[in-house]
Amino acid sequence: MQTPYELILGWRYTRAGRATRRNGFISFISGVSMLGIALGVAALIIVLSVMNGFQKEVRDRMLGVLSHIEVFEPSGQAIPHLAETIARIERHPEVVGAAPFVGAQALIARGEDMKGALVRGIDPVLEPKVTDLAAELSNTMLPRLVPGEFGVILGGELARSLGVIAGDSVTLIAPSGQVTPAGVVPRIRQMTVVGTFDSGHFEYDSALALIHQEDAARIFRVEGPTGVRVKIKNLHEAREVAVSIAADLDPGLLVRDWTRQNRTWFAAVQLEKRMMFIILTLIVAVAAFNLVSTLVMTVTDKRADIAILRTLGASPRSIMGVFMVQGAMVGVIGTGAGLLLGLGVAYNIDTLVPALERLLGASFLPQDIYLISRMPSDPQQTDIVPVAVISLVLAFLATIYPSWRASRVNPAEALRYE
Repeated sequence: MQTPYELILGWRYTRAGRATRRNGFISFISGVSMLGIALGVAALIIVLSVMNGFQKEVRDRMLGVLSHIEVFEPSGQAIPHLAETIARIERHPEVVGAAPFVGAQALIARGEDMKGALVRGIDPVLEPKVTDLAAELSNTMLPRLVPGEFGVILGGELARSLGVIAGDSVTLIAPSGQVTPAGVVPRIRQMTVVGTFDSGHFEYDSALALIHQEDAARIFRVEGPTGVRVKIKNLHEAREVAVSIAADLDPGLLVRDWTRQNRTWFAAVQLEKRMMFIILTLIVAVAAFNLVSTLVMTVTDKRADIAILRTLGASPRSIMGVFMVQGAMVGVIGTGAGLLLGLGVAYNIDTLVPALERLLGASFLPQDIYLISRMPSDPQQTDIVPVAVISLVLAFLATIYPSWRASRVNPAEALRYE
């Protein structure tokens, strides 16, 4: 099968001029356009991969404390028929584990220092089934939560802000108090700090306190657990599984998945990622539209060649195809090089960044400032494919007008001074 001459000529014009002084500048501009597309595509892939990596890192740390799904009683009272509710939840094929809890807000005081805290009453035996943090503490601190002894495990930042360590006593003040002749008096309970934890997420390290669920029920005056925490096999299917679980439970119970608990944070991350995609796409667009100047210069330089082809019987459509092939080749090569460079950096950023830090003698992510001390990267197909497609489309669009102008060259005018 014979190769169309438009492809042959287009490829020849793409690589021509490197050894000749006459076409050297055109070749240089073509190379710059190709390099610009490659760098733009690579920058897009690297930045989006790093943003995905940070999002995954923060999400994993967040889910180390949170459960994938929570089932709770909206009024804050104990869940009726708790055993039956847990049994229904665990019958779902996607559920890995379920654990009851008592959730409430309170104040924790140490001397004159007082901090607001999210108190979570847990079952030390069942809680490791639903959170990674509890699984890490299952053999160390959770056994210290003995019902009736009123022990508490504090987040590391909360403990440091109160100036307490394991063995110290703190005062827990419940918001709903007792009615006395002197008025409403808040319930106060002395708690013993039995340990601290650091989850890597400041929001929970600075506000979360873990106690035994029986102690929590006595302090907050509830008859039992106010909710059930659920872990599933695939965290990305949490919303669908939550809907399915809600259909099997009593209509008075609310079911909430982890994406709804942190909706604002994830919406902000997605907006930032979308804006970064648009900004970096402009770099690719500028590089792609450099092809316009490259092809215009090539058309001007090849006017005599175009005229000869026209006199030999080439149609305007064929002439247009020659220069569109040339522009498309630049776009394809630039996009391909950008994909290779971007993916190469994205998949090896964990070794490239430390090497660059050693070379420059600097630390990009100091461990004492940032929660994440390494540069994470998570290249995703849903980002890479659109980047490549947009780059190729922009390069193709940039070739249309110069190629059309080439097809309109008048052979007689072009050959008049040849």
